[in-house]
Amino acid sequence: MMEALGDYMSQKDIDQGTLIKVLEESLRSAIAKMYGTDNNFDVIINPEEGDVEIWRNRIIVPDGEVHDQMKEVSLSDVRSQGEEDLEEGEEYTDKVSFESFGRRAIQNLRQSLASKVLELEKDTLYANYSKRVGELITAEVYQTWKRELLLLDGDGNELIMPRSLMIPRDRFQKGDHVTACIERVDYNNNNPKIILSRTSNEFLSQLFAREVPEIQDGLVMIKRVARIPGDRAKVAVESVDSRIDPVGAVVGVRGSRIRGVVAELRNESIDVLQYTDNDQLLIQRALSPAQNADVRINPEEKHADVYLAQEEIRNAVGRSGYNIKLAMMLTGYEIDIYRDEAQGIDEEDLFLTEFDDEIDPWIIDVFTAIGCDTAKSVLRHSREDLVRATDLEEKTIDYVLQVLMAEFDDNELPADEFPDLPERDPNFRQFPIESHEKPVAEEAQEEQLPETESTPKGEDGVTEE
Repeated sequence: MMEALGDYMSQKDIDQGTLIKVLEESLRSAIAKMYGTDNNFDVIINPEEGDVEIWRNRIIVPDGEVHDQMKEVSLSDVRSQGEEDLEEGEEYTDKVSFESFGRRAIQNLRQSLASKVLELEKDTLYANYSKRVGELITAEVYQTWKRELLLLDGDGNELIMPRSLMIPRDRFQKGDHVTACIERVDYNNNNPKIILSRTSNEFLSQLFAREVPEIQDGLVMIKRVARIPGDRAKVAVESVDSRIDPVGAVVGVRGSRIRGVVAELRNESIDVLQYTDNDQLLIQRALSPAQNADVRINPEEKHADVYLAQEEIRNAVGRSGYNIKLAMMLTGYEIDIYRDEAQGIDEEDLFLTEFDDEIDPWIIDVFTAIGCDTAKSVLRHSREDLVRATDLEEKTIDYVLQVLMAEFDDNELPADEFPDLPERDPNFRQFPIESHEKPVAEEAQEEQLPETESTPKGEDGVTEE
């Protein structure tokens, strides 16, 4: 029994001391059920020899005065066992054989031992994985369900990866090997539940640590990470050695190091920038590829006003507003972008406020909130992008576009700069538009306007800053 149990425990990484404790508890449980108590029993386990012995201790009393056979034994019974030196009042110890237990007691012992081993196995699994939270792990897909995947590690332990913690383009089948980060370990109803994630910032950090030796050696540190899983990410890195370029070390020669990370993240575009404690400079770097940003910060309120040339606003906001969202996530600042009138003013352009006789002021405020405060800044974007960014009705967007286009000749709106303009409609003033009452929900006005062209990237979708 000891040998078989020892082999099982070693497979589950359970130490010998714990093995002895589990076996003794199970034996005492069986003794208590059989004899009513285990207080006067000694259980001796010799793991080296593989021996298990049970001894019962009773007090010697005169013949005929035995009131509790489990705790007392008559002097004549002791003499019959060849113990001539023991006297009344002394303790007599005799060995209990397993044969005396009976079939039911042995069955109870087996059940108790199995229950305790299973409980111990769960506790050990929980303890081991709790120490590994944040680490990378590669597991095999065992079963796919609608809302999650069931995976098995190298020891056959079950792991769970919810689809909400998977990259949108992830597609896995049974038998696939998946690399993920240990997100957390739950313990519900006496069962440990190990949750994996591929969308966490830590997953991205650990992938870089695996690919970049300088990170493993502590020469380069990942200070901050911001992700929109499957689309784009920004990583701020810092070097503890002034001789090492942290951005170059992470990206590698011609993107050799970052390429594996990008592939694992389903071609997620990654911008790598150098970290600084100067919040103003960090915001400038986080808004790249936008250049020449004039950043004015309020550290107490964690708010920043950024002034940019008109042609740079689109780069700062990014496609679907991803660039500015990631910049805010990375820096911890709420960022508002304004056109810097001192940089490259288009004398032919008009402020939206000049159209307040035809466009309601609250609608103008909606466009201003997404970085479009002039007529041409609105016309540079497609109808679909404007609908998504402003949350206004399509007929309202159509009306606004026609009003703004009416102020310019065709030669003032060249197709290469304004590729998504609709056809002019001379009857646009008859368009029915939504109520002039301001909507209750204004959160959509804070959504950033997507750019009309994809942001230029480096090799493999990587932008090195």
